[in-house]
Amino acid sequence: MSSHHEKMLHQAVQLAQENRERGGRPFGAVLAIDNEVIAVGVNNIVHSHDPTTHAEMEAIRSASQRLGRPNLKGSVIYASGHPCPMCLAAMVLTGVDAVYYAFDNKDAAPYGFSSDAAYQALNLSLLSPPLPLVRLDVGITAAQLYGAQGECA
Repeated sequence: MSSHHEKMLHQAVQLAQENRERGGRPFGAVLAIDNEVIAVGVNNIVHSHDPTTHAEMEAIRSASQRLGRPNLKGSVIYASGHPCPMCLAAMVLTGVDAVYYAFDNKDAAPYGFSSDAAYQALNLSLLSPPLPLVRLDVGITAAQLYGAQGECA
């Protein structure tokens, strides 16, 4: 594991923590190309009332606008949580190379943040994901990021 990947993932988790402190959902994402941060995003559903404003989607939108192109080939996304089917589809469609994430659906489930039901409803399996999905330890627990059990933002 590269310390660079861990550093970028820590940044995504920090964004998630800050977003939770502002009353948003505890999700953050960093999109990088060649080890350079191109864009970041946080989950903005609470404030925008737009169910598509997930952290990864916001980072993809911002990167595409900054780069002036929809193709993000060569990019890596660092996400505080395992990507939901919508975000994963957007990553595949834009050419994202890999995803590094801190917490999976089992970690998020007690706090009401698992996307496992969406994967099941769409009959999608992650047994062979369409791009590398790598979980890294960020040195904090799910409870530290997501809050007290049952507490949903």
